[in-house]
Amino acid sequence: MTLTATLNDSELLRRVRAELEWNPRVNAKEIAATVKDGIVTLTGFADTFGTKQAAIDAVHQISGVRDVADEVQARWPGGKKTDPEIAQAVRAALVWDVFVPDERIRSTVSNGWVTLEGEVDRWQQREDAGRCVERLAAVRGVTNRIEIKPLAVDTGKIRTSIEEALKRRAEREARRIRITCFDGGVVALAGKVDSWAEKNAVEQLALYTPGVNRVTNEIQVDPYT
Repeated sequence: MTLTATLNDSELLRRVRAELEWNPRVNAKEIAATVKDGIVTLTGFADTFGTKQAAIDAVHQISGVRDVADEVQARWPGGKKTDPEIAQAVRAALVWDVFVPDERIRSTVSNGWVTLEGEVDRWQQREDAGRCVERLAAVRGVTNRIEIKPLAVDTGKIRTSIEEALKRRAEREARRIRITCFDGGVVALAGKVDSWAEKNAVEQLALYTPGVNRVTNEIQVDPYT
């Protein structure tokens, strides 16, 4: 490891600790972090799966972080809930979320772990369903198997839509990203960005574009250049 990388790891660790302490969704006292070559390892405990995911998401947003290794354990607050109780809570969450087509989604609960299945039109609907369930207090984890069945859209229109959305948000990133569209709503991304957060933001933007079914993200993260 070079001296520059060592100094960057030290600075990254400082930023990670500061972010975890600042984030109101995270109990920083129960989570420890280490950094090596830009990769952050989180250990410790979280009160729920949702707060555990909040810690991971928070670290991913820090400039310079390449990847996050998750070794945080989620605990049940206030005693273990039964799977039928959790299933009822999951269904209620899906029904009450205005962005989720609940009638097209089914769930299975086993030992506190929720598996979601079904079909939706857009990636954002899939993400919204997973997000509203993972924040339930008794849920230990979520496996999201919901499939996207988008309406047929011309690949040229998909690419143009993604390029225009990128330009609206960050002209610099738009110039550095290569977009290739294939039949079936498949999009391939390539290029180079400064942080994992930028890479993730570009991928999410592409996924939320109407007509996109799957994204292959080959964008490289290189915070040291």
